[in-house]
Amino acid sequence: MLYRTPALTSKDREVLEGIEKMRHELRHQVLQTPVKWTAGLRKTLTADAIAGSNSIEGYKVDSADVEDLIDGEQEVAASEENKAETLAYQNAMTYVQSLHDAPGFTHSVWLLNALHWMLQGQHHPRKVVGQFRRRGVWINEPGAPQEVAYTAPDADVVPDLMDELVVWLNDGDLDTPMLVRAAMAHLNLVKIHPWADGNGRMSRSLQTLLIARGGTLAPEFSSIEAWLGKPKNTWEYYKVLGQVGGREWTPDRDTSPWIRFNLLAYHQQSQFVKYRIDRSNRCWIDLTDHAERHGIDERQITALHDAALAGRVRRARYQRAENLSNQQAVRDIRALSEAGLLVAVGNTKARYYVPGPDFPADVLEAVRRPVRLMDPYED
Repeated sequence: MLYRTPALTSKDREVLEGIEKMRHELRHQVLQTPVKWTAGLRKTLTADAIAGSNSIEGYKVDSADVEDLIDGEQEVAASEENKAETLAYQNAMTYVQSLHDAPGFTHSVWLLNALHWMLQGQHHPRKVVGQFRRRGVWINEPGAPQEVAYTAPDADVVPDLMDELVVWLNDGDLDTPMLVRAAMAHLNLVKIHPWADGNGRMSRSLQTLLIARGGTLAPEFSSIEAWLGKPKNTWEYYKVLGQVGGREWTPDRDTSPWIRFNLLAYHQQSQFVKYRIDRSNRCWIDLTDHAERHGIDERQITALHDAALAGRVRRARYQRAENLSNQQAVRDIRALSEAGLLVAVGNTKARYYVPGPDFPADVLEAVRRPVRLMDPYED
């Protein structure tokens, strides 16, 4: 028996309708936006998701550093352990994203075990990965390692529970809204806790997979992992998992608070993605105007755009984005630095560039302006 999908309240349905409306509007907005404007944003949102999900497990790598690691940069401010965890999660996330439109797709135990191996197998060779745990496991209270928050089901019942979950993933509650099904998939997998380690990230990845398979938005715009990784949301995440899941496997408990929590996450993440798209587009337009007035080459806007939104740009990233030779990229970055638009930070290998003293102040002010996210259950 799995944790059951609850009946939605009228308010839940109202919030869900608002989410679906935003998602369709975002899809239209993304399709109408030039690819060059959104390509970098897609990578940034993926980096945000990886950084957010890993931070919940204690692996702290800044989103900008995650993006650099995705680009192949190794000189980032992170430990070797954190780098390995980041790159492993990126591999798993890339595969999850690639499945969003895979023909003939079906969920299976082997798929989940393969994803687990991607997440942990390459950098934890001595651990049993890609296979279900063979002993009991418990979860400690956040910040209190001597206290048990949850005791997972015995290892000998895990295979049957996972078989039941896979059957449900393929055929269960198909008339339930996809976002609700995705949330319930997350809850059941994290409470079964089938592997010795990596269960939280696997559960969040499974939720992302179901959302992506829904097809409304590209996978990069679908995940709520970045939202979950924000400290105040992480605390509520642990709290609601404890409230709904109980201290041991008790699938007869009310799961309504979990669904409400996830609908809030979907709604606010959609708000934030819309804000990011609007901010990115406005920044590009403003920088284009500045470039035309000051004789800056159109391709150099890419470097300025990264510097404004991410706070920094690397020469190699700019070179790849514009398909330039090394000499061209060096010349462009040097010209922007000599114009006071960029300033170099760090030594040769780790060097990156931040906005300089003559970077248009109005552009920076606009991109740094914070956003207020609405709580659809309160506003």
